[in-house]
Amino acid sequence: MPVYSYKAVDENGIIVKSKIQEKSKQNLVKRLKANGLFPIDVTQTSFGKNNKAARVGNTNMQELMNIASENDVGKNRSRGRKRSLKERISLAVSSRQSIKTRDLEIFTQNFYLLKKAGFNNVHALSTMVESTENVSLKGILEDILSGVEGGDYMYATMEYYSDIFPPIYINLIKVGELSGSLDESLKQAVKYLEDSANLKKKIQEKLVPSIAEFFVLLIILVAASVYLIPVIQDVFAQVGSVETLPPVTLWFSATLTKVQKYWYIPLIIIAAITGYVIMKIQDPKGRYKFDYFKYTMPIFGQLIFAIDFSRLSSAMMLNLKNGMRIQESLEVSKNVVKNYVMLSIIEASINNIIVGESWVKPLEDSGLSERMITEMLKIGMQTDLPSMMEKLVEYMEIDIDNLIRKIEKVLPQILYVVVGAMIIFITIVVLVPCIQVYMGTFLFSAAGF
Repeated sequence: MPVYSYKAVDENGIIVKSKIQEKSKQNLVKRLKANGLFPIDVTQTSFGKNNKAARVGNTNMQELMNIASENDVGKNRSRGRKRSLKERISLAVSSRQSIKTRDLEIFTQNFYLLKKAGFNNVHALSTMVESTENVSLKGILEDILSGVEGGDYMYATMEYYSDIFPPIYINLIKVGELSGSLDESLKQAVKYLEDSANLKKKIQEKLVPSIAEFFVLLIILVAASVYLIPVIQDVFAQVGSVETLPPVTLWFSATLTKVQKYWYIPLIIIAAITGYVIMKIQDPKGRYKFDYFKYTMPIFGQLIFAIDFSRLSSAMMLNLKNGMRIQESLEVSKNVVKNYVMLSIIEASINNIIVGESWVKPLEDSGLSERMITEMLKIGMQTDLPSMMEKLVEYMEIDIDNLIRKIEKVLPQILYVVVGAMIIFITIVVLVPCIQVYMGTFLFSAAGF
């Protein structure tokens, strides 16, 4: 069993050094984390590896190439010199760095550039380890490098870090490694990260202001109903007025009073509904229904389906171009999607191929895809499927852009309607009673007029 020399940081920021026997570097990392230690450096001493040079920042391709030319690929070096107290404190703090989507984007972009330049995986990963400034990501890349040096695929080690690498990202890398087109898969992974970040940013820009307005109005409504309405009712009662507040105001005020008194009942109901939904989603049938709802839901349904099918088409295109048969391509490519409905369509397509029927028919029968998509696939089966898949991917990208533009137009209108309805409700519940007090009409009924 190989011997590893490791350095790790505990919860108090104290650096621990030791040597230990373990089956693999991955097992040692998991073992250290299970014992509350965050690994900084792990070296397999049985290979007699030399010291690692100090890390440098990553900014552009030229720097990466400079690092790569100086990098001794066959050696996994570790820091040998003794660190000062300041350096140890800095390292302990930096080891807790969070890994953001932007960090993954930079790593994937740079790794893609190195692969396009003809680097093998070990050389490219060694270069990326040297050029990565985020210490947390650096440790993960060292683990991936160790796995590749041991004969594993990159995606096999990435699966240990599913909290860092999104499942779709991992499966894109898996498709690339299994199909022999990792550079193209990396290109797709970069696009996936960028598109996800851009879509999230666009939706947040549209949603956050309106949601903030809605909650501000809701707080005003509740606060006014709880504190202001009772005061107005007391004024009416003290002067002996028979005039009453609007029925909606009285109903809402009474409802809030009951909620304040029996607050635990709605809380229990909400918790029960949430628990039931989560439990049903965990069940395969419930998950299938939930995933089907995601494809058919208003506004976002078409977009979600288009994104999933675009990823599937891109993965299939890579596999088909590398000589895979349709069945094998579907088997490998299905990992890039997690939606049960899409997976069931893929399984039905594979079964159709086995029995000699059209693999496009399940997609056509689902009623989820546009006719343009199924017709392109049918034509591709009669002509050149890899070439047609490439055109289909281009078409899906245009379709996704059009769907996003539609959502950008529709979403604000829906939010304006919701906020407008809230303003009208506040006007009826809160402002009408305030106007009654301001106008003083209740005094006439109090005086007998």
